[in-house]
Amino acid sequence: MKTSTLAITLALSLAACGQPDDSRAQDGVFAENRILPGDASSMKASFAPVVRQAAPAVVNIAARGVQQVRDPFWGIPGQRQTGSVGSGVIVRPDGVVVTNNHVIEGMQEIRVTLNDRREFSARVVLADARSDIAVLQLEGVNDRLPTLPIDDREEQQVGDLVLAIGNPFGVGQTVTNGIISALNRTETGISDSGSFIQTDAAINPGNSGGALVDMDGDLIGINTAIFSRSGSSSGVGFAVPATLVKRVVDSAVGGATAVVRPWLGVKGETVSAEIARSLGLERPQGLVVTEVWPNGPGARAGLREGDVITAIDGAEINDQGGLNFRVGTRAPNDTVEVAVLRDGRARTLSARVQRLPGDADVDRATLIREGGLSGAQVLTLNPALADGLGGDPFATGVIVSRVDSRGYARRGVGVQAGDVILAVNGRAVTSAEQLANLPRGAQLTVERRGQRGILLVR
Repeated sequence: MKTSTLAITLALSLAACGQPDDSRAQDGVFAENRILPGDASSMKASFAPVVRQAAPAVVNIAARGVQQVRDPFWGIPGQRQTGSVGSGVIVRPDGVVVTNNHVIEGMQEIRVTLNDRREFSARVVLADARSDIAVLQLEGVNDRLPTLPIDDREEQQVGDLVLAIGNPFGVGQTVTNGIISALNRTETGISDSGSFIQTDAAINPGNSGGALVDMDGDLIGINTAIFSRSGSSSGVGFAVPATLVKRVVDSAVGGATAVVRPWLGVKGETVSAEIARSLGLERPQGLVVTEVWPNGPGARAGLREGDVITAIDGAEINDQGGLNFRVGTRAPNDTVEVAVLRDGRARTLSARVQRLPGDADVDRATLIREGGLSGAQVLTLNPALADGLGGDPFATGVIVSRVDSRGYARRGVGVQAGDVILAVNGRAVTSAEQLANLPRGAQLTVERRGQRGILLVR
């Protein structure tokens, strides 16, 4: 399905839960005891026990901010009040709340309302745009709050019943139910490193940041987005899995201000039917390695170009997004087991994933003062920087971070912020120093929004 024909509408939904107890054996169904209703009386079974357990930890979030604007006619600067509403989940009794990053991004004031109508101010502890997960701390909490346990065991199966609890359209706390429609959805257009749970439980605007809850009353995902032509639920919703949610929460609680994602140092291509035939595989499966970063974690583990990665720690891998997600849920220096096919034989390699090499600080740009690119601020790409900017860690070249509108780079050459300069007169650019004092007539090979072209220094 082409997502370009669909409007990706960010959606919200939440759930919460009390402390686990022995009543689950009567109130819920354990993962290993999945059964179908056998008669009319069993069809009358209710989700009420799970809701009673979950609802106390459901919260509503209202955020306000101030946006700097400029009058389109007179050009006079001013301010405009902005707002956002969503849902959240209390995951620690001292008031740690998980929500979506897009609910609180750019906001200065955050108010959280509990299910019992108590209100708290909240501050952002950690906001991770890549996963669209933010961790908040409620202020002034004097007693233990109800929580929803994070279940990161990944025991879910397609067809399992789930609940979404949140505040759709601001009507008040609402429960919807459905099933897990698919697992490990990666090519959604939402994130290059996401592997989402897909559900048909109704998720609508106002549910963002809320929870997907299983029949044990545990948090298995944070609802983040829907595919919809109308902006309302069409039965195709996506949730960030609890594995990644827990990784962000642990980072926040541990004092980190950002989530450090390690990498394996390999890049690959999805095994298509044609590639599978050429490799003699029984079916299209895995990710064929096309590049290995020199002396990176994958290289040290023995991975080679042409290897087919089929699983990470037992979880099936079929594309780059799935690989990025699996590795990204681990901490730097963790060891992962990489299942590969090489020359038709299966083997397992152990790799210690690590931080991406290089400096991701965008404030360390070099200002070009002379020549054809004067007025441009540029950064030499490295894996950490490229990844931090949402690009390919294997990308090379020099990226333009800022351009002075009065400088020659903008007026005479047409360079824009975000351009990646790949070559000068056909020679690959590997450092910012190569762009100093460019003479007239120099030809720049530039990549802009995924398209390559030539700019001439006139």
